[in-house]
Amino acid sequence: MPTWDSAPADDLWTEACGKDRWLGTMKPLEQDIRRVSDARLWQFRAAASKSLVEYARERLSRQLAASGALPEAVDGAKHLFDPNALTLGFARRFATYKRPNLLLHNPARLLRLLANPERPVQLIIAGKAHPEDRAGQALIHEWMNFIRKPETRPHIVFLSDYDMLLTEHLVQGVDVWINTPRRPWEASGTSGMKVLVNGGINLSELDGWWAEAYTPEVGWALGDGREHGDDPAWDAVEADALYDLLEREVIPEFYTRDESGIPTAWVKRMRESMAWLTPRFCVNRTVREYTEQHYLPAASAYRERAADKGTVGRQVVDWQHSLEQKWATLHFGKVNVETRGEQHVFEVQVCLNGLDPKAVRVELYADGINGGAPVRQEMKRGQQLAGASGGYAYSARVPATRPPADYTARVIPHCDGVAIPLEDARILWQR
Repeated sequence: MPTWDSAPADDLWTEACGKDRWLGTMKPLEQDIRRVSDARLWQFRAAASKSLVEYARERLSRQLAASGALPEAVDGAKHLFDPNALTLGFARRFATYKRPNLLLHNPARLLRLLANPERPVQLIIAGKAHPEDRAGQALIHEWMNFIRKPETRPHIVFLSDYDMLLTEHLVQGVDVWINTPRRPWEASGTSGMKVLVNGGINLSELDGWWAEAYTPEVGWALGDGREHGDDPAWDAVEADALYDLLEREVIPEFYTRDESGIPTAWVKRMRESMAWLTPRFCVNRTVREYTEQHYLPAASAYRERAADKGTVGRQVVDWQHSLEQKWATLHFGKVNVETRGEQHVFEVQVCLNGLDPKAVRVELYADGINGGAPVRQEMKRGQQLAGASGGYAYSARVPATRPPADYTARVIPHCDGVAIPLEDARILWQR
């Protein structure tokens, strides 16, 4: 957090939560930040917007001067934008899957949205494309051609030389951070997490971190949470949905003020985003969960294997050697499926060829539905098959809500205290 929060943000969080707020469990932060008044939060955000506009003006004027622009254009950049207007930010690597030009799907509609004299909106864009990514470079050119139009120029800037310093200023100052990747290609979306501590609000595709973080109280969501490939028709649907969100929800909420000039609904959303999401999407949580869920269990597993002169460790090594010697000879025999009432009953024969049956796990597997978790039903080992060397019958029952063809039997390694598939990724599928 200290890497990305602004000095005013640091002051606000210190007032509400104390200087050591990021060093503990952060459990009290949610309650502490909710006690900050509307007036204090809006004062904080207004100052952040002013700072960003001043930085954008200065950086753009230098950018234009370096490119040989006319003195009038350089001077005009020093007066661009309004600190009191709604500021949207979009900054990231320009790649086709990130759909950086989704906002440009309907240029006329975008311009009407930005140039509304009663509720003006300004857009700051930044980013780079890989030197070999011609498609990504073309997306940047498309934006530049749009921005160069006289009617568009007062409402959008593209800041070049995208780097960490520029990112820092953007995440500290924008009112809304927009992210429009094509699901499911967003690996995480850390830039959206960086605005949280600074009071920025996210409007993002339901992908990456936002699929986990989003609730209606903390921001706005784009998409239906499903995968649609690179269908241009779906891109058009989401572009229209993005315009609708901005026109019907985001912009009106920002400009609806009380008698003190405070957008109370906006501040309420901002407060919820800061209180609820900031402690949950930061490196503190990352390090804590890795430590608790992985590093400490790994240390415990090591101590267990090393104890008593490595007795358990030797057992694990023997188990691994046994798998190496006999895995290739494992195979499935007959498979039988019957539907009895509301259940499918699976019975399969597995030939282990002398491998200890405790060394493996036989289970039914089915892919998850609509992004849900897969089904993994352990099969019970029954009697040993007559005339078979290490052959056993396994059975399992699953609900008949899905067709039997959805399920496949498989064999995977199993040993107490061993992480599968991390330590052994073998798998044998029924064919």
